Amino acid sequence: MKILGLLRHAKSDWGQSDKRDFDRGLNDRGRRGAQVIGDHIRAHGVTWDRLLASPAQRVRATLAEALPDMAPEWDERLYLAGTDTIMDIIREKGGDGDTLLLSGHNPGLGDMLFELVAPKQENALYDEAKVKFPTAAYAVFELDIDDWSELRTGCGVLAHFARPRDLDAELGPEY
Repeated sequence: MKILGLLRHAKSDWGQSDKRDFDRGLNDRGRRGAQVIGDHIRAHGVTWDRLLASPAQRVRATLAEALPDMAPEWDERLYLAGTDTIMDIIREKGGDGDTLLLSGHNPGLGDMLFELVAPKQENALYDEAKVKFPTAAYAVFELDIDDWSELRTGCGVLAHFARPRDLDAELGPEY
């Protein structure tokens, strides 16, 4: 069995209209959300062997706030990647470890739920996550594979799902 974690970047700063999408950072709410989810990830108990990440500024800033002690491996293909690309990168770069954390963007990360979890493996966590995979969401999958190269559709169970708003009510939806 392998363990895959997905971490979406925190809330980005749309006020930076003078920057291209790739270069947008985080707003204050995003920085707080990244810190909260980072505390949760460290307390959750999975020790991550590797961290693969999009090099976009909002992902860099999220990881700097959330997981400052981890050394990400940046992969430009993860910037706005779809599920086929994400799965190819995991197969290629999963390595020898049993745990892999990947940080990037929607819709690709949210779509990985549908890719990894077979209908017979859907559970209450899946039902919650499929509604929306918001900024700074963190999902952990248990995968029925022995090697990352075996990653395939329907091989996983969603074992954990958390959003900053689940951990700090002040980070809930803005109305």
